[in-house]
Amino acid sequence: MDTDTVRSPAADDSAGRRREQRGWYFYDWACSVYSTSVLTVFLGPYLTSVAEAAADADGFVHPLGVPVRAGSFFAYAVSLSVVVAVLVMPLVGAAADRTGRKKPLLAAAAYTGAAATAGMFFLDGDRYLLGGLLLVAANAAQSVAMMLYNSYLPQIAPPEERDAVSSRGWAFGYAAGALVLVANLVLYTGHESFGVSEGMAVRICLASAGLWWGAFALIPLRRLRDRRTPAREAALPGFRQLAATLRDMRRHPLTLAFLLAYLVYNDGIQTVISQASVYGSKELGLGQSTLIVAVLLVQVLAVAGALLLGRLARRYGAKRTILGSLVAWTLTLAAGYFLPAGAPGWFFVLAAGIGLVLGGSQALSRSLFSQLVPPGKEAEYFSAYEISDRGLSWLGPLLFGLTYQLTGSYRDAIVSLVGFFVLGFVLLARVPVRRAIADAGNPVPQRI
Repeated sequence: MDTDTVRSPAADDSAGRRREQRGWYFYDWACSVYSTSVLTVFLGPYLTSVAEAAADADGFVHPLGVPVRAGSFFAYAVSLSVVVAVLVMPLVGAAADRTGRKKPLLAAAAYTGAAATAGMFFLDGDRYLLGGLLLVAANAAQSVAMMLYNSYLPQIAPPEERDAVSSRGWAFGYAAGALVLVANLVLYTGHESFGVSEGMAVRICLASAGLWWGAFALIPLRRLRDRRTPAREAALPGFRQLAATLRDMRRHPLTLAFLLAYLVYNDGIQTVISQASVYGSKELGLGQSTLIVAVLLVQVLAVAGALLLGRLARRYGAKRTILGSLVAWTLTLAAGYFLPAGAPGWFFVLAAGIGLVLGGSQALSRSLFSQLVPPGKEAEYFSAYEISDRGLSWLGPLLFGLTYQLTGSYRDAIVSLVGFFVLGFVLLARVPVRRAIADAGNPVPQRI
């Protein structure tokens, strides 16, 4: 026998792990298109126009007999989807940990979301209720699927690899979002040359995100492996399971301390993402085409930023790199306060700064949290991670709105978000990460 061709068990394990990791990246590639093209760009304005077409003379629609202003319907549907996700995620997370069968649950969530998104092709005329139902189904399913997807990270990457693996996943997602958004914008802006109406172009863009999601989800579902875990108690319903998970987290107070820091600074991140276009249009007087180019710039640079911060984490540790990214967020927002109106070039510079720290700060937070999760409770803890994130995501927009209401200045509103990054920095700096990893029962990597 030629000994040069004999592979050691360790080499086989490494090759299998790499194959799983490559498959795992592709779920970000599959589902991020929904976040970018559907939620960020197309669905909000389009669903609002459909609701307005169905509204009465006073501008109200009446789902289930409840009067709702047409302009608020999209926001209420998003809020309802969060409530549904909060009820479902703890139950699914506990079931995944108890049975060890995450992949069928991931498949069910992914294809529910993909089918609902593809179904948005039929959203025309005055079918606002159909749009609301599809949005609730897609958004809640995406939350459940992301919770299960994130919970694979501790199983497919040893501690020393997680920062890089998580960063590559985010990079894949931002790359896919940028690629499909370019194609969608070509269709949308040139719809007449393609022989379709503007509404039909939007519906094609919405449906294409669902088809992309469903097609590329096949890759992780083929490559990821289920791992059996010791039998645990039966899953509890909704909020009872979340309460049980949080009670268990009290035995790991340093994990909770990190989660609190993450919730604070991530609320700032999410608010900047959602309100930057408002700031650009209302305060700086920029047109829609400028804002769309800025979104694309963020997507493209987030790929490079996620990979760059992943490299920095390998050299300086994830905690230090995240702290550095929070300083960069603070400086970016402070610079945004001084942006001159009617100057798209400076707004693009701001977008570039956001893109460079956006993906990396989120990716490293995910990988660092994975080190703080007790073995065998990955899906359960990541359900709390996702729920807490979404459950507190109203604080930043509330502060933004209140600041504008009191001052009448979007500049004051945008700079008020600095507090989330400063407080998040202080809270994270106080977490002894090495001790937190050891207390969770995980091996402590050489650099963290």
